[in-house]
Amino acid sequence: MTKKWISSALMAVPMLLSQSVIASQVGLEQPVGGNTPLTIERLYASPALAGTSPRGLKLSPDGKLVTYLAGRSDDQYFYDLWQMEVATGKQQILLNADRLKSAELSDEEKARRERQRIYGDGIMEYFWADDSKAILIPASGALYYYSIADGKVAELPTGEGFTTDARLSPKGNFVSFVRDQNLYVLNLSTKTLTALTTDGGGAIKNGMAEFVAQEEMDRMTGYWWAPDESSIAFTRIDESGVEQVTRNEIYADGIKLTEQRYPYAGKNNVTIELAVVNINDNKVKWIDIGEDKDIYLPRVKWLPNSKLLSFQWQSRDQQTLDLRIADLRDNEAPVTVIREQSDAWVNLNNDLHFLKKQPELIWASERDGYNHLYLFDLQGRLIRQLTRGDWAVDEVEFIDEKAGWVYFTGRKASIIEKHLFRVALKGGKVEQVSERSGMHGPVFADNQAVYLDYFNSLAQPPQISLHGAKGEHLAWVEQNKVDQAHPLYSFFGQWQLPEFGQIKAEDGQALQYRLFKPTSFDATKKYPVVVRVYGGPHAQLVVNSWSEQDYFTQYLLQQGFIVFQLDNRGSAHRGTQFEHVIYKHLGEAEVNDQKAGVDFLRSLNYVDGDNIAIYGHSYGGYMALMSLFKAPTHFKAAISGAPVTDWSLYDTHYTERYLSHPDSNAKGYEASSVLPYVKDYQSGLLMYHGMADDNVLFENSTRVYKALQDEGKLFQMIDYPGSKHSMRGEKVRTHLYRSLADFLDKQLKH
Repeated sequence: MTKKWISSALMAVPMLLSQSVIASQVGLEQPVGGNTPLTIERLYASPALAGTSPRGLKLSPDGKLVTYLAGRSDDQYFYDLWQMEVATGKQQILLNADRLKSAELSDEEKARRERQRIYGDGIMEYFWADDSKAILIPASGALYYYSIADGKVAELPTGEGFTTDARLSPKGNFVSFVRDQNLYVLNLSTKTLTALTTDGGGAIKNGMAEFVAQEEMDRMTGYWWAPDESSIAFTRIDESGVEQVTRNEIYADGIKLTEQRYPYAGKNNVTIELAVVNINDNKVKWIDIGEDKDIYLPRVKWLPNSKLLSFQWQSRDQQTLDLRIADLRDNEAPVTVIREQSDAWVNLNNDLHFLKKQPELIWASERDGYNHLYLFDLQGRLIRQLTRGDWAVDEVEFIDEKAGWVYFTGRKASIIEKHLFRVALKGGKVEQVSERSGMHGPVFADNQAVYLDYFNSLAQPPQISLHGAKGEHLAWVEQNKVDQAHPLYSFFGQWQLPEFGQIKAEDGQALQYRLFKPTSFDATKKYPVVVRVYGGPHAQLVVNSWSEQDYFTQYLLQQGFIVFQLDNRGSAHRGTQFEHVIYKHLGEAEVNDQKAGVDFLRSLNYVDGDNIAIYGHSYGGYMALMSLFKAPTHFKAAISGAPVTDWSLYDTHYTERYLSHPDSNAKGYEASSVLPYVKDYQSGLLMYHGMADDNVLFENSTRVYKALQDEGKLFQMIDYPGSKHSMRGEKVRTHLYRSLADFLDKQLKH
């Protein structure tokens, strides 16, 4: 590599906005423990390095029990249901998953779990009855009803076939689910099973979320109970217009041909309708969602009186988002209450909350450049803006109407941390509720301002505690202290915490970074660097957060690498000006920002500026390719995992949000593709991909393979039979990370 980087490094020094901030200055203490070196084989073996890390946290509606799912010590991905008595702190297993039958998941359920990023066996989800007397548990396509009083579990009579998306009705009198693309309800007192729809099958799906709703809109369902249990709103989708492709899922012992309706960018989406079905007589009322059928329906929500139904209508270009309300008592067209518009795109969120005691709603909007909370009346008249400032709200966590507080998580205290705050419904000063430095994920009780805090930081694996309305600590559910009995303890003495800092982008905006120095760091030596990147929208890597992804980082640090991460423009939680820079041209501003990060690294006297690699997965895989191809003087090598390489191969909702329609932005699609830059590749590339990936299709990688081969370029590839996009499984991950470590060692150290 040439020495042209010297002048760039000198220019990078004055671009620094602040000196690096060591982890202790953000409230972290250096971990204490043994000095056993990490091995790749240990990273994802059982017991989990993070210790007891429950998921599926809930408080029973009466507030007496905390329930959660916990993996087993000999299999961290097999979950049982546990409980803790709030009054006594006593913890015990509530339901052993061995009491439920095991069966192969349906293809529909497998795909749904992949969209949910859920992986494991045993009990994966559960639902409390409103009276706190029972719990509904879906497992292996069957439904189980667990009685709290006697501890008995009974399989419900749901008929033949695999049930998906099951749940209890709001008052606990019914169980609903989808089977064979139709919506069913089971009366729990009479055990009467009723099919609410019957025309599902083939291209018609009732009560089910389409692919882009699940993958891109964070909508995993296609039906919604009315609060009084009188009706269910549901979507009916027709996939017949969506291009059907035969996708090869390549497994070790054969090839599975899968017919999939995949909505490629610029092509047809599903046709979607919205209806309400009455539980008593099965009568269906269709909701007028407008003449334009080429739209999205990202959200549906009932108002408290069960007479009004709201839905969010999103234009195909995603520059307009309407909140519309339909009155089911008449045949009038729904009324548009709130309209959000943007010259780029309008981000979706889950923060629409109808108040029960007054005809008002809370709505989250980025209309002032940052995501903030607003109070409107039901006619769409703004009453007041509840939060404001150059920081973003994450989401509303609880509304205490009686006391007049709105609890929410956000980045007001620090961009690298998520804290719990509250603000009065009548307006006023925002109060910070959580204290410890890190990431707080509260789970509130249904009817009182008591919450579970799912907390973690770079120095603390996830732990769970119970708190009162003002944040006061009431009890531990799982302290997960890294003591000598903890699985992490023997390795924790070598755990490295990063330095945080900022540099400037070319447009002057601040870019956050974190830099991990190697174990036994010596400032007189020079170290190779691995830049770990994601770089895409709706993500943030530079945070004070515990992450399994950092296990491999810690391994690399012990092998003598520096690991560097920078959140380029387009990343989350920084406002629309920061995010919208990428509109209509991906892989330009993002790569420029990563180059600025390398320029900064090369200004550090302990960095080996000739030996810097970049590694990422998914959008990060795309970034790794674009960075190596477009900036070969900055990056000596790249690892690209499951990358999008040609945006015409990705789905409509995600791709068109950032690149617009291919017909109106053909040049942007071409410039954003990896393929035009293949000719500029020199050396040092490893690509890997799951051969059954149904999100970023395997074709994305094979096209680059062929283009590189046609150019006579040498590279490496590792493809995993049967693996999906998330590359799950201990054996797969162990082989993958062994391969990546070997590649980096040879590329940067030889």
